[in-house]
Amino acid sequence: MRLPPIAPADLTPEQQPLYEDMKKGISSNFNDFKTVDENGALIGPWNPWLHEPVMGGAVWELTKAMSIQATLPDDARQVAILVTGAHFDAAYEIYAHIAVAEREKMSATRLSELCANIKPNDLNAQESVAYDVAFALVNGGVLPEPCYRLAVATFGQHGANELIYLVGLYCLVSTTLNGFNVPVPERE
Repeated sequence: MRLPPIAPADLTPEQQPLYEDMKKGISSNFNDFKTVDENGALIGPWNPWLHEPVMGGAVWELTKAMSIQATLPDDARQVAILVTGAHFDAAYEIYAHIAVAEREKMSATRLSELCANIKPNDLNAQESVAYDVAFALVNGGVLPEPCYRLAVATFGQHGANELIYLVGLYCLVSTTLNGFNVPVPERE
């Protein structure tokens, strides 16, 4: 870990409101995995964001918008997020979204395949499109026209846009986690 967790008592006046907003959002949306250490400090991507409240606050606003305004089916979202995290080998992202996917009853086989960069053969149509779009985007270049058209046909224009932004957001999350060497907490 390259940036130490910031205990609530050590927050600057610029960090305090961001900490409060992130802690509130985390507690209402991310209860399936560890997000706070024993001192009350935020862990995961939230800690690096807190170290730079201007940039971190902007990323947090995007994260909230992508969570609160989500219209994509959650199983498709989780597939796209796991494909992205697996591509970057972002340990905390994989840890966190496996926990979310397990809550939603995603099978161990499917999780294993997604984390190994293998497309599971039991994906429904929406999950399959989410996989293809995320896989194509994280591997670089322009999203192939057939993938784009299928995403629009499957999710509508807004949903296809949301899927592309979601992959981009989780590329940023993965880069944050890897750049600051954010560890995975032990599972209870």
